[in-house]
This record gives sequence, structure tokens and C-alpha cells, in this order.
Amino acid sequence: MNTKNLVLMALLVGVGAVLYLVIPGYGEGMKPDFMLTMMFIGILLFPTFKETFLLAITTGVLSGLFSSFPGGFVPNIIDKVVTGIVFFAIVAALRHLAQKVAVGAVLVALGTILSGTVFLSMASMLVGLPGGAAFTALFVAVVLPAVALNAIAFIIIFPIITRLLKRTNFNTSVSQA
Repeated sequence: MNTKNLVLMALLVGVGAVLYLVIPGYGEGMKPDFMLTMMFIGILLFPTFKETFLLAITTGVLSGLFSSFPGGFVPNIIDKVVTGIVFFAIVAALRHLAQKVAVGAVLVALGTILSGTVFLSMASMLVGLPGGAAFTALFVAVVLPAVALNAIAFIIIFPIITRLLKRTNFNTSVSQA
């Protein structure tokens, strides 16, 4: 792993953490997870298993620490690792096609659905859903809006980051395209 790439991944996770903290929670303490969007961008920029695993663990721990969901630490870690590995596998299969903003936005939306499903499933099994809320109710109230918000955030942020990276000597999938 290149030190410059590690710094860029840390910046992405840091920006995601700030966005995660600034966005207010709703729907039984849940909130859209912009750290997830930044993790997806990191995986698109650094499509190797090592970087993906590092991004997923880091994002999961920080999401868990900052989670407003009761007992959300462990479900966040499990969710991010599973989602990160599945997202990486899809990006690896699609290679250069995944670098297109429209394709990336669809992948981010699908990844957010997977993430929300894994998180709610793990939370339900490990700590229970808050207030006796039903899985479907939380999915509709929190995950589906997060899908839209994450896709919109990706459409705005990814082109900016790719344009900036093309001007630098960072070794990413964007600079090699």
C-alpha cells in the first residue's frame, strides 16, 4: 500500500465521518450513512482487496462509534465489511465500466440497499430493533431515503474527486483510466 493512497483513503473516511456527524438522525435514531458513500468512492479509486478491507473495517468502526442507533457498534462493523467485500467483487467484475458516474451511482444505490439490509438484519439479531419497530418500517423510513441521498452525494462528489486526482500523481484506478 502506498502512503499517499492511505492518506487519500483516510481523507475520504474523515470527510465521510464529518458528514455522518453533521446529518441529523431520524427514524428510530438512524441516519443516512455518508461514510458509506465515501467508502464506495474509496473502493472505486483503489479496487484491491487490501484497500477495500482496510476501508471497510475503518468505516465500520467509525460508523459504529458515532452511531445513534442503540447497540449499533457491532452491526455497523459487520455491515461495512460485508458490503465492502460485495461492492469490491462487483467493481472488480465490472472494471472500467464501474468508473462511469451513472454506473457508479447505480452501484452505490445497490450497495446502500445491501448495507441497510445487512445492518438491520444484524441489529435485529444481535440487539433488537428499537421501540419494537418492524424491519420493513425501518427499511422504508431510513434505508430507501439513504439510497437516494447516497446516490445523489456520489453523483456530486465522485466527478470532483476524479477531476482532482487526474491532476495529481496519485496511483488510483481513475488516474490509470
